[in-house]
Amino acid sequence: MKGPREEIVYLPCIYRNTDIQKPDYLATVDVNPQSPNFCKVIHRLPMPNLKDELHHSGWNACSSCYDDPSKRRNRLILPSLISSRVYVVDVGTDPRAPRLHKIVEPIDLFWKCGLANPHTSHCLGSGQIMISTMGDPSGNGKGGFVLLDGETFEVIGNWEQPGEAAPFGYDFWYQPRHNVMISTEWGAPKALGNGFNPADVKAGHYGQRLHVWDWTTHKRIQTLDLGEEGAIPLEIRFLHDPAAAEGFVGCALQSTVFRFYKTPKGDWAAVIKKESDLIIICLITDILISLDDRFLYFSNWLHGDIRQYDITDRRNPRMVGQVFLAGSILKDGPVKVLEDKELDSQPAPRILKGKRVQGGPQMLQLSLDGKRLYVTTSLYSAWDKQFYPDLVKEGSVMMQIDVDTDKGGLKLNENFLVDFGAEPDGPALAHELRYPGGDCTSDIWL
Repeated sequence: MKGPREEIVYLPCIYRNTDIQKPDYLATVDVNPQSPNFCKVIHRLPMPNLKDELHHSGWNACSSCYDDPSKRRNRLILPSLISSRVYVVDVGTDPRAPRLHKIVEPIDLFWKCGLANPHTSHCLGSGQIMISTMGDPSGNGKGGFVLLDGETFEVIGNWEQPGEAAPFGYDFWYQPRHNVMISTEWGAPKALGNGFNPADVKAGHYGQRLHVWDWTTHKRIQTLDLGEEGAIPLEIRFLHDPAAAEGFVGCALQSTVFRFYKTPKGDWAAVIKKESDLIIICLITDILISLDDRFLYFSNWLHGDIRQYDITDRRNPRMVGQVFLAGSILKDGPVKVLEDKELDSQPAPRILKGKRVQGGPQMLQLSLDGKRLYVTTSLYSAWDKQFYPDLVKEGSVMMQIDVDTDKGGLKLNENFLVDFGAEPDGPALAHELRYPGGDCTSDIWL
């Protein structure tokens, strides 16, 4: 937390499901207030293929390799959610001008692992890289894990034992001191690939479970069914304290947060913390915990707000900050709110440096000192197109929220805006944020 302030940020930018026939690319953004390029995209690295759907990213080495001086955080791992390619990007030679280092082709995931649709990547203490997947090569749900060699980036094979893959996959986090890894579920790639149909939830094409894995044997030892209230559990976060045996998971469909924890018996359990009694679906889509494990943040992509909770009392989170940035219930929009237990009136549109913010707050990244929260507005191109067509037309934005780390509180920085609607090849959909030195959602401590 006492490390240097972030100066650049990496973001994947997506053109799939837009009218622009260009490849996705990795954008490098200058976030140093003292720089003449502040709030500007200073470099773009286009991928060599169309319609990859870049999504999340991870590192070849992180804090789990702290005891190996030969390891350097110099390669960014970029899985493609739809094409199933994995791009390895060299950010070490010139951090301000990344270059493509290697491409792992889909056939390697298909043939060597029987997996597809890679999502979350984490480096391991062993030096290997582990990537969760959402499907099999036919587009059905399959929650397995691909292992890459940390030096050659060749596919080694599956992390999970044969026959142990979960019905669905998405995110994961491991906590070696408790010999555990827990994974989440989004849905079958064939069901969500081109949009969201509520009937697919009833048909069982979306998940509602957490899967508990033995970190040593790579076997699935427990499944926690969260029920309808826990439908579509997405981002999962253990507390950063490596001795902690608890954390939180955001469940999108009914806008709930579950606290999961290790019981005195040694197994695992999860309890609900419902975040809203609103009739509309808020759609919690990202969640993170500050490095000191004091604050929990999450974004409500449809509702349009970010919330900050004090989780000092782990069992009783207390909301201490909230800011509306956009969303689907704006006062000049098509939705009329008839009853709201939280707001006196529908929020006004957010105009920032002359641009109206489209979409809703989505991916989050917190500065190491906890004082700046960055946010982008694109969720996933097919769902962007369905729920926020103007977002696809005008491009996403990146904003910065000032955080009160003393008493809690969130305030939009009116002087910060990165407008991806003004990109040279046309409006782009910027997604997850990464700092070169690691961050709240990339690093696991041993």
